[in-house]
Order: sequence, then structure tokens, then C-alpha cells
Amino acid sequence: MSRRFACSLALFALSASGCALADEAASANGFRYLNPSSLSKPTGYTHVVEVPSGGRTLYLSGQIALDAQGKLVGAGDFARQAEQVFANIDAALKASGASFANVVRIDMYVTDMSQLAALRAARDKYIDTKHPPASTLVEVSRLARDGLLLEVEATAVVPH
Repeated sequence: MSRRFACSLALFALSASGCALADEAASANGFRYLNPSSLSKPTGYTHVVEVPSGGRTLYLSGQIALDAQGKLVGAGDFARQAEQVFANIDAALKASGASFANVVRIDMYVTDMSQLAALRAARDKYIDTKHPPASTLVEVSRLARDGLLLEVEATAVVPH
């Protein structure tokens, strides 16, 4: 067998087994965070979050910047609205016996993508930045109510 063929065969075996093809980590919650080397290096999110079976899955509706009385918080202030949105997600998780450590995915809808730094600052107070959830960020022309600047949905898994 030629050396070139042997090297090609070894590389194929490594890729088939998944070895050395991804940056992956396990966390204290038992989830596996995977960033395949065949995809771009993510900034502030994880490409794949694997959750073992046997947990409770929570699907949180999109949270907006309303306080407990239903009043808009931070009219015209993206950073303040982002803080309220993530505080609302935190409250919903706690009410369900969960925390941000259980969040495996967040979907974020913003009306102004230039506010990304403010969004990340609020988000990073809550998520594990070493093992961030899978995420999607979309700019939209408007949200369900006048004055809203962002909405964030979350999915969490609480192990049994």
C-alpha cells in the first residue's frame, strides 16, 4: 500500500469517526456542545447542543420588555428592553424549576441589528458564555406591539 493511500485512508477513518473534526465540550448539566470544524467558528452561540434523553423540555414563548403589570419597560431604550426581556426569561425558567443553565436554544428577534452589543451584554449576564446555547438572531421590521425593540424565545431541558 502506498504511503499516500495509507494517509488518505487514515484521514478518512478519522473523519468517519468524528475525531478531530469538532470543538466539543460537555458541561455540568450533561449537555454536549459541538462546533463542527466544517462550519464557521461561532461567536456567542454553539452550532449543536446535544441533550441526552430523559428530561423535561420547556418551550418559552417569546418574551418582550413588559413588566409584571404589563407595562412597557425602556421605551426607545434597546439596552433596557434587553435587560427586561432576559429578566423575564429568567423568571419564567425559575417558575418552571429551571435556570439559564438548562437553556439549549434561544431565538432572538430585533428591530435594529446595530444594537447587537447591547443584546449580547444583557444575554451574557445570564447564559454560560463558555457553553452558549444554540441561537438564531433575526432582524425584523416590527414586533407584535408598538414600541417593542426585541423578542426572545427560549428552549430549556431540565434533566430528571
